[in-house]
Amino acid sequence: MKALLDILKPTSSDWPLAKAVDPERLPQHIAVIMDGNGRWAGRRNLPRAAGHKAGMNSVREIIENCARIGIEALTLYAFSVENWKRPRAEVETLWRLLRFYVERELPKLVENGIQIRTIGRTDELPANVTSCLRKAESATRQNRGLVVNIAINYGGRTEIADAVNRILENARRAGAADSLVVTEEMISAHLYGAGIPDPDLLIRTSGELRISNFLLWQLAYTEIYVTPTFWPDFGLTDLLEAILNFQKRDRRFGALNKDAVTATDEQVDELLGVSAT
Repeated sequence: MKALLDILKPTSSDWPLAKAVDPERLPQHIAVIMDGNGRWAGRRNLPRAAGHKAGMNSVREIIENCARIGIEALTLYAFSVENWKRPRAEVETLWRLLRFYVERELPKLVENGIQIRTIGRTDELPANVTSCLRKAESATRQNRGLVVNIAINYGGRTEIADAVNRILENARRAGAADSLVVTEEMISAHLYGAGIPDPDLLIRTSGELRISNFLLWQLAYTEIYVTPTFWPDFGLTDLLEAILNFQKRDRRFGALNKDAVTATDEQVDELLGVSAT
């Protein structure tokens, strides 16, 4: 948090929010469904491409702010396997914008120690997009700061299917397919982003109450925060509010908190209206 507080002024509206954040209870990994670019543009009588361009500015801002706050990993849902259904012209615009911003921001990412990774079926992307992303991954591979995962041509169901298929293929090569028993640990180890902790916090913009086939395996115990703000309007204030909301949650991962009171056998018998035996 110190890096963020160093650039904020005490008179800033974000100063009290930043000061309220407990640096000892930050989410380790934040995932974001960046939704609302098209509606943002529509409300301004602008083409959808203008919304996507404005959304790219929000991507830069959240990366910078997560790095300053001290978040370890950030996963951004950039393009789903279902997004190919959109008009061809819009999809091609998205690729142009992506390449433009990655190429422009890469020197700054390297300078600030930010590592770029991609998750999804990236081999199915246009060659120039794949080349651009591979260049960014290679140039930032040794960085040890914030890890930014770009989920592109990504689907949660696709990821799980691909993981299971890799497990089966490895077992066949080892001649162990007949005795194979797939475990949760095996699936986790074969996901696109294997080795990265599951998200602690999922942020969804635009107010939609769904996860849209995003990180279906990893979100099992993730805290979900939905804001009506469209993605191009999502800024530092929104990020700090999401983190503060997260810090109010009581995360139990299916267990009970230390103050929970459990019933004795006699109390259960009384509740059920039966006599103890």
